[in-house]
Amino acid sequence: MTGLILEPELDRHQLPGDVAVWIFIFAELTVFGIMLIGFAVARSLDPATFHAGRDLLHTWIGLLNTAALITSSYLVATAVHQSRDKLSGAQWRLWLAVAVSCIYTVGKLYEYVNLYSQGYNLGTDTFFMFYFFLTFFHLMHVTLGQIVLMVLAVRIGNRDCGGSDMNSMESGASYWHMVDLVWLALFPVLYVLA
Repeated sequence: MTGLILEPELDRHQLPGDVAVWIFIFAELTVFGIMLIGFAVARSLDPATFHAGRDLLHTWIGLLNTAALITSSYLVATAVHQSRDKLSGAQWRLWLAVAVSCIYTVGKLYEYVNLYSQGYNLGTDTFFMFYFFLTFFHLMHVTLGQIVLMVLAVRIGNRDCGGSDMNSMESGASYWHMVDLVWLALFPVLYVLA
């Protein structure tokens, strides 16, 4: 056995993707967490305003947006597995994830237009200041995530990532799942509990 070279076993407990992306993800989660704490404090000081604001939101759009983001996250997760196992289908799953996530984007823009047309904006009251700020900040993250997914889909098509080089794929997927996780916190706080 003198000629046998053993490769070190891969650490299955390490974070997927790049450490820098995880630092960014934790920083973003911290920012959202601080904003949600601010929302909770403001709600406790003026529950009537927050309840009235919540009643003006379209819960069914929030539910549709939630379903769209969960579905797109499922597609991204399966795309990672397809790519890691060098199976076909990862690219179209990423494109489909982007398409499904556009339901969220259209739903959120519809809500903004509807509320603005009724005279509600950042300056209306504390509830709408938090609502517009939190959801627009999240929408910016969704848009960045959609761009990341499109870049990954193109790279897979060009055979620039996947297989043994999963760093960019796992990093992009981790970011996308963070976007989904944040919405899973925002939806009940804004649409149900306010």
